[in-house]
Amino acid sequence: MTDSPAALYLEDVVDQFHKLKSLGDKALAQVRDEDLFVTLDPESNSLAILIQHMAGNLLSRWTDFLSSDGEKPNRDRDSEFVLVSTTREDLLARWEEGWRCLFQAVAALSEEDLAMTVLIRAEPHSVIKAINRQLTHYGYHVGQIVFLAKHFASDHWRTLSVPRGGSDAFNAMKLGRPPSK
Repeated sequence: MTDSPAALYLEDVVDQFHKLKSLGDKALAQVRDEDLFVTLDPESNSLAILIQHMAGNLLSRWTDFLSSDGEKPNRDRDSEFVLVSTTREDLLARWEEGWRCLFQAVAALSEEDLAMTVLIRAEPHSVIKAINRQLTHYGYHVGQIVFLAKHFASDHWRTLSVPRGGSDAFNAMKLGRPPSK
């Protein structure tokens, strides 16, 4: 194996972020436009609010990732929880802008950059810790997006993973044998 652990880490991180984005994209594609703005209760966030918040976080954390605090002075986090975008197109444009910022920043990282320290809210983090923090944060919110999308899509939901009852068939296929009956 010629890849260093640092190179393998960077490669895997990109893959994991792509998987999270893909889950979010596939979930959001299954809901009606009006469902983007529905909350389950007064304390819950709508899909639109989750998208706004994630986009704000993505842009703040990944713009000038190595050279400025991840909490930008122009970010108004609280406003991300007040509905601003009112169309699917506006929301998804912001979503894409945030993810594009992340993927550009991560693609620019070198193995040597992993040893650097960056700031998030004036708190020092190793680059690895900062990346892992964001991976966890986005996983949390993408999970919320998938949950809400599945709720709203209801009986029209198309699974994003192995369907119920599909594990045996999947495992049999991997082993090259017919599924048990």
